[in-house]
Amino acid sequence: MLTSFHKMHGLGNDFVILDERAGHLPLTPVRIAALAHRRRGIGCDQLVTLRPACAEGADVFVRFFNPDGSEAGACGNASRCVADLVWRQTGNATPVLQTRAGLLPTRREPDGLVTVDMGEPRTDWQDVPLAKPVDTLHLPLPGDPAAASMGNPHATFFVPDFALLAQGDALEHDPIFPDRANIGFARMDAPDRMRLKVHERGAGVTEACGSGACAAVVNAVRRGLAARTCTVELDGGTLRIAWSAQTNHVLMTGSATTAFEGTVDLAAYPS
Repeated sequence: MLTSFHKMHGLGNDFVILDERAGHLPLTPVRIAALAHRRRGIGCDQLVTLRPACAEGADVFVRFFNPDGSEAGACGNASRCVADLVWRQTGNATPVLQTRAGLLPTRREPDGLVTVDMGEPRTDWQDVPLAKPVDTLHLPLPGDPAAASMGNPHATFFVPDFALLAQGDALEHDPIFPDRANIGFARMDAPDRMRLKVHERGAGVTEACGSGACAAVVNAVRRGLAARTCTVELDGGTLRIAWSAQTNHVLMTGSATTAFEGTVDLAAYPS
């Protein structure tokens, strides 16, 4: 079964995008994991599917899958890529993406960058979610991280260096995170500039994590460490994050790049 795909990336965080708007594809967690495999598949940090929107005001329904086949609620870098793809296909510069985490309005900027309205951060313990009621500004873990959800769970450690990065996998699976978590390590270089590395849930350390950058800025503002508009430097490049005091929404602006397009025989992969 030959199926077209788009290989795209946001700051090196790469995605395989499959279009299901004309009909569902035979995708299972096992097949998704096989497609995401770096040596035996196409290779990606996440696989993304597009379906017809079923929410009023939305242009496309987007689902995000981790490379282990599990589903994520949101992905900022992938959302920018989808918005750019929709613009190139339709000319619509302001598509609204329907996701499991809600509607994400987007817009293509005059300089070619893409802005995604990531919505309101969730900072109550049950919304992250955490396994028990604790202060999300100070989780009971060594290193004193803060937690927030941007449609998926994030914990941010504020660090002088990145020595803790090696503990990302163990922290992802800590019992305090019932759904596991994305683990960010943020070094504040100035109130408006942050250096960030992220161990993504189910993917490991990636070159960039859009929702992780949003959560890190939210947590830094809550800690009194950052301004509401902050440039976040990741291994793959920079994002501009703005947490509006008026709307409480987090806006993320960055690049979206098509690496290549092709076809794949889904039947050649295990189901």
